[in-house]
Amino acid sequence: MNFLKKYQNEFAEYDKLDHDFIDDDKIWVQLNKWENPTREDVRRVLKKAQQCVRLEPEETAILIQNQDEVTIQEMYELAHQLKEEVYGDRVVFFAPLYISDECANNCKYCGFRSSNKAMHRKTLSMEEIEQEVRIIIEEGQKRTVLVYGESPSTEVDFMCDTIKKVYSVKTEHGEIRRANINCAPLSVEELKKLRDVGIGTYQVFQETYHHQTYHEMHPAGTLKGHYRWRLYCMDRAQEAGVDDNGIGVLFGLYDWRFEVMGLLYHTIHLEETFNGVGPHTISFPRITPATDTPFSVQPKYAVSDSDFKKLVAILRLSVPYTGLICTAREPEHIRREVISLGVSQIDAGTRIGVGAYAESKSANQLPDKEQFSICDSRNLDNVVNEICGMDYIPSFCTACYRAGRTGEQFMKVAKSKFVHNYCIPNAIFTLKEYLLDYASDNTKSKGEEVLKRHMEMFRGKPIYDKIIDNLKRIENGERDLRL
Repeated sequence: MNFLKKYQNEFAEYDKLDHDFIDDDKIWVQLNKWENPTREDVRRVLKKAQQCVRLEPEETAILIQNQDEVTIQEMYELAHQLKEEVYGDRVVFFAPLYISDECANNCKYCGFRSSNKAMHRKTLSMEEIEQEVRIIIEEGQKRTVLVYGESPSTEVDFMCDTIKKVYSVKTEHGEIRRANINCAPLSVEELKKLRDVGIGTYQVFQETYHHQTYHEMHPAGTLKGHYRWRLYCMDRAQEAGVDDNGIGVLFGLYDWRFEVMGLLYHTIHLEETFNGVGPHTISFPRITPATDTPFSVQPKYAVSDSDFKKLVAILRLSVPYTGLICTAREPEHIRREVISLGVSQIDAGTRIGVGAYAESKSANQLPDKEQFSICDSRNLDNVVNEICGMDYIPSFCTACYRAGRTGEQFMKVAKSKFVHNYCIPNAIFTLKEYLLDYASDNTKSKGEEVLKRHMEMFRGKPIYDKIIDNLKRIENGERDLRL
């Protein structure tokens, strides 16, 4: 079958829909209605947000349109509070692993687009994947997100083989314990195959929820040119039993205010359709320059730093139980600031070219192999060191996924705020592993202080003895202990 025609029957079914759950006009009506909210309007929404419940679109519109510095600061303070209540003071680490830059799509903003002749095309062999994974493990990572272009060389059976390969790689000190996937929308049957080989989170970003902009960015005749096939991909994932999903927007394609509303409507759709289970994570990268990609250099809807911080806080207030991912596209100082506003996951030591971990020591060194440029090229140890210095606890935990706490089960845990019973102890265990196996002396010193402080949180509680026992076992050479 012609690769570009592989989903034509499914496309036809979505084309029959009279509408989808993103109503562009309705979103703008809601935003325009609250163009000048009062302090009382904003504080009414914040009072509801204090209850750790998802906001409604008109409530989020009020926060988006708020320009009052006093209540914006109140938004920031509450976003920080909610992050601490639901996720604790931990920051989860991961590393992206690019498997292929071969792509049949031609997205205007992407360095991997099919018409970009400056890009060196490559799909990693299984031997090369093993080499990349070993490097990531030896830097201290325990989770990765595998990234693929959409092409005949990276169809689902190949993806399954790559996941198996990643999980098979063992080194003296560790292994990858969770392999997430960032790839194209797939059919239910394809997603079942990924489920059966142990996929972690399944990520697909809509890029933009604005219908006209979507079609301008993604040419007709390409697989990515079908808006609804992409929009409903998480519905198919849930149907396939892949219940740990990540959505996102590439900020800069359209007005950031509209896109935040789109993310909220997507969350509402999933929760209403799947018994309260929304996305596990939301990502919000901003466009950064890519090789021979003029659109990426000065996008019309570029998001300022101040608006970026505001949208992160609004997402935390609007969807308090959803993990928020801030990638290395952002510069160091912005990442530091948004962690306190609700970010729960970051990458570090990132290289985004295909084969880049083996070929380069840091990002932005292989412009003909990288999808975009990143702004935080520090290695993992430097970022872990900084997080410890900020009084957060770095976490390499993958326990929930392997204990079956995903989808509906995860939401039950998150909404009951049991994070302190599971996530903080598991962060303690995985940080201890990192300090023993990988950390520099300075990071080890800072990390031990973080461990002491967090262990004191549990003194006098039933779980304290278990934490102490597990730490002793880790010091004696055991690994991968978890609750």
